[in-house]
Formats: sequence, structure tokens, C-alpha cells
Amino acid sequence: MSEKLQPVRGTRDLLPEEAALFRFVEESAYNKALLYGYGEIETPIFESTKVFHRLGETSDVVNKETYTFADRGGDSITLRPEGTAGVARAFISEGLAQNLPLKLYYSGPMFRYERPQKGRYRQFFQVGAECLGMTSPLADVETIAYAWDLLKSIGIAGECKLEINTLGDADSRAAYRDALVAYFSKFAAELSEDSKTRLEKNPLRILDSKDAKDREFIKDAPKMEDYLNESSKAFFAAVLEGCKKLSIPLTVNPLLVRGLDYYCHTVFEFTTDKLGAQGTVLAGGRYDGLIEAMGGQATPGVGWAAGIDRLASLVPADLAKKDSVLVAVIGADDLGEAESVAVAQEVRARGIRCENLLSGKMGKKMQKANKLNAAYALILGTSEVEGQQVTVKDLRAGTQEVISRSALASFNFK
Repeated sequence: MSEKLQPVRGTRDLLPEEAALFRFVEESAYNKALLYGYGEIETPIFESTKVFHRLGETSDVVNKETYTFADRGGDSITLRPEGTAGVARAFISEGLAQNLPLKLYYSGPMFRYERPQKGRYRQFFQVGAECLGMTSPLADVETIAYAWDLLKSIGIAGECKLEINTLGDADSRAAYRDALVAYFSKFAAELSEDSKTRLEKNPLRILDSKDAKDREFIKDAPKMEDYLNESSKAFFAAVLEGCKKLSIPLTVNPLLVRGLDYYCHTVFEFTTDKLGAQGTVLAGGRYDGLIEAMGGQATPGVGWAAGIDRLASLVPADLAKKDSVLVAVIGADDLGEAESVAVAQEVRARGIRCENLLSGKMGKKMQKANKLNAAYALILGTSEVEGQQVTVKDLRAGTQEVISRSALASFNFK
């Protein structure tokens, strides 16, 4: 007996009901992108490995989680683990610096070799936004506002809270890094193995540790706010004031950090307690050093990415349902069924959803129409076809009438 084929571990099939939720999230993000002046960009699902691996060898994504392989030509290829690096590469290779400021939106699948669990998959989906060429803290505010509007539009803002922090500028960050190294070095022997590695290469990442012993040391670690210079304090104050003006509720979380050196100033996450351990649904921040680190000219940037898998799991099911009228076409006999194809096309040409039911006897077709929650059934039998007519049954009211075929083009399906 042959082995039963299953999806690869960490992947799954999106069946129609869940796919509809995904489409709803994507369309909502895209529509909001247009309102905020973002243009859509599509980058390849795989890139040269150096697009991702040159960005920081201490990143967990780089060290443990990328799908990296040699293609048939011997080149090292990596399936994209996130969207920002690909957008930054496109910005450089397509010569987009002349178009600054530039706002770009993307969506699509990403890949990370992680331990699968609820809300975390090896193939997952993201929407994201990148705002390039703006140094103003108000660009950070608008980026956060776009994210907040998206969460409101898909009905989950009430399930999420915004956590925000600042990393300061390069000078502030360097001073804070030195303070963390000095503090955690006193406990180096007792830190987790990951944190021991981070102490040498990426000390800010220790603040992300979930290890219980590490968390005890983190409680008394130096705080970023004590190492901010005046310009960094002013930048963060402007971001907080901007969010306040837009009535975006937030909490300052001093432990919220990004480990890579190209991040600066604002970092933020929208989190929920509805998804267990995988509580972050949208995360972003300012990355003024990214494009320069990838070989381009120094270009400020701020953006965010959101997991569609997690967002869709929170969306109220009825919110994603299409509320447009559905019409079912039913052939009552062979002649009616032969003509039903043309009738269905006439209805669809008006932009009305239409399902042509082609299997089963008349009774089964009517049952199917009701199961689909069709509002109307258009019934065609020999008498209707020969008389150039169609029977229109209102399935909600239980009434029906016979109209001419020509009147179908203007019939009010309401």
C-alpha cells in the first residue's frame, strides 16, 4: 500500500473558507495602502543568499531558519524569510533612489525553518509596508496609523494593543550597547547559551530572551531611556505625540528591541493575547541603516510587516463574507440545462455572483441552492426555453414569477 501523501510539515492547504479570510485581509491591506499613497511591489520568492545573510550573522533567521540551497547552476539561493530585504534590494538594483520619497506595499508567502506550532508555519504569509526617504518622526506616526487602520478595518483592533519603544540614534544605541555588555558580563556564566552568544555579538537581543533565568537578570538591566541623547528623546517624543493626536492607544515597552545595527529610533509591535505564545500580529520600526548596509546609498526607512495567518485567525468570520446577492441557475431538464450556461453568463455579465448547478435532479439542485444561501433561483425547463422565458424564484420570500428572457438583463436582484 502506497504512502498517503500529506502537506510538508509546517505547511498546510488553505481551503475556501480560510482562503476567503486571507483574501479579505490582503484586500483590506491593499485598499488601505492606496489610501496612504503606497504603490504595490512584487519581489521574487527567492533571492541570492547574500541579500539576507549579509544583514547580520547573529540573527536567528540567518543562523537557524532560512531555507538556503545551491541551485543547478551552483549559486546559493535563499527562500525569502521576510519582505523588507527584498524591497531594499529592489530599491538598489532598480535605481529607485531618484523616486524618493517612496512608499511601497507588498504581500506574499515567506519561508522559515521553525518548529511549527499554532500561528507559526514554515510557509507563512505576510503583508508589509515600507516608507523610504523620510527622516521625520511623522513618517513613523503615519506608518503606525496605516497599521492601526488596517487592524480596525478587519475588525480586530479591539483584540490588539500597540507596544512601542525607541532605540535612539547610532550614538545612543552604542552607549546603551556598552552598558548592556557591562551589566550582563557580570552574569555571563549563568546566562542561557543563546544569551552568552548574544552578549558577544548582539547584546540587545538578550532582552528578547524567553529563558526564565535570563528574565531574572533582564529585570534589573539598564534601560534605553537612560542612554538617549537629546535629539533621540525629541524624536521619540514627537512619535508619541503624533500617535496621541490620532487617538492611537499605546504602551511604552522598554524591553522591545531589534538586534540588528541598521535599526534605530522607533520600534513597535501590535500584540494580542488570543493566540497563545505567538502574540505578535504586526511588527515594525525604523531602519535608516539597512539600504546602506546592503550596498546602496544611505536612505532612511520605516515600515512594518504583518502575518496574514495570525490576522486571519482573529477576523470575525461574518466580516469576511461577501454580502452580495448570489443567484443560482437550475436546469429542470436536458433542454433547460443546455441553456443554463448562457443564462448564467448573462447574470455574471452584470457583475452579480452566479452559480450554475449542473449536477443532480431538480430537487437536489434546489437543496444545493438553499445550502449556498442563494437569494434567487433561475429555473429553466423546456417550456421556458421554448417560450424565451425564465422562472425567477425568490428563495427568501418563497415567491416566484415568470419573466421574459430579455427582461432578465434589467431584473432587480436585491
